[in-house]
Amino acid sequence: MSIFEKYLSLWVALAMVAGIALGNAVPAVVDAIAAAEVASVNLVVAVLIWAMVYPMMLGVNLSSLKDVARQPKGLAITLVVNWLIKPFSMAALGVLFFEIVFAPFVQPADAQQYIAGLILLGAAPCTAMVFVWSQLTKGDESYTLLQVSINDLIMVFAFAPIVALLLGVTDIEVPWSTLILSAVLFVVLPLAAGLWTRSRLGGDIRIADFTSRIKPLSIIGLIATVVILFGLQGQVILDRPVVIAMIAVPILIQSYGIFFIAYGAALALKVPHKIAAPCALIGTSNFFELAVAVAISLFGLHSGAALATVVGVLVEVPVMLTLVAVANRTRARFDAAPAARRRA
Repeated sequence: MSIFEKYLSLWVALAMVAGIALGNAVPAVVDAIAAAEVASVNLVVAVLIWAMVYPMMLGVNLSSLKDVARQPKGLAITLVVNWLIKPFSMAALGVLFFEIVFAPFVQPADAQQYIAGLILLGAAPCTAMVFVWSQLTKGDESYTLLQVSINDLIMVFAFAPIVALLLGVTDIEVPWSTLILSAVLFVVLPLAAGLWTRSRLGGDIRIADFTSRIKPLSIIGLIATVVILFGLQGQVILDRPVVIAMIAVPILIQSYGIFFIAYGAALALKVPHKIAAPCALIGTSNFFELAVAVAISLFGLHSGAALATVVGVLVEVPVMLTLVAVANRTRARFDAAPAARRRA
C-alpha cells in the first residue's frame, strides 16, 4: 500500500481544510471552476472523477461478464437496498429529525425543504464514485460495472415516481441531460478508454504493470475533487455551520445504516468480498449531481432543499472512506467462510 493510500483519510481531511481556505481566499478562482458546468455537471470535477474511474476500468474484461450470472446475490442486495429501502428510510429519517428532534430549532418551512433535499439524495444512488470505492476495496471490476449499469437503467424509470411519491408532487421534470451526460462521462467514456487500452497493451502482465503505474491518478483525482467541492461550498460551511451539522445527522445515520444492512446481508448470504464490498458501497454513496440538479429545478438555487443535497456532497467522501476502511478490515470474515466450508 502506497503512502497516499495508507494515509488517505489524513490527505482528505487536509484537502477539506484547503478547499474551505481556497474558497474564501480566492473566490474568483472557485467561481471560474463553478462556471464550467453543463447540465448541472461540473466539467472540472467530471475530469477528476474520470481520472479516478479510468484505472479501475482497465480491469474490466467483457468476456468475464458471462460469469456474473453465477453470483446473482450481490446484484439482488444492491437493487433491494437502493430501491426498496434507501429512499424510504431517508424520508423517514428526514421527518424524524426535522419534524420532531430539530423542530424547536428550525422553521417549519425550512424543515420541509431540508426533508425534500434528503429525499432527493436517498432516491439517487451512486453512478461514478462507486468505481473509486470499489477500487479501494479491491472489488471485482466487471461485476461493479454491471451493478452500476443496471442501477442506472432502473434509475431512468424509478427515480421520478419514487421522488413524486415521497414529496407528494406530480410535476417533477427529470433532468435527462444530467442523467445522460453523467452516464457518458463516468461510465461509457472511461469504459471505452479502458477497453481500448487493454487491447493496445495485450497481455495481463503488461496491463497489470500499466495499471499499477497510473493508479496514483485515482488518489490524486480524489484529493483534488475534495478540494474543489469544499472550495465551492466554503462560504456556506462558514456561514451556516449549525444548519449543515443538523442536515448531516440523518445523512450520517442513513449512510452507515444502509452500508451495514447491505454488507451484513452479503456476509449472511456468503457473497464473496470482492462483490460484497462494492454492492454495499453503491447503496451508501449518492448520485449527487442528479440530486442537486433536481433540487435546484424544483425549489431554486438558494433553497433549503438544494442546501441539503450539497451537504450530502460534503459528507459523502469522509463517510465513504471510513466505510472503505471497515470493508478492508473485515475482508477476512468473508474469506473465512468458504475456507470453513471446505474444511467441513
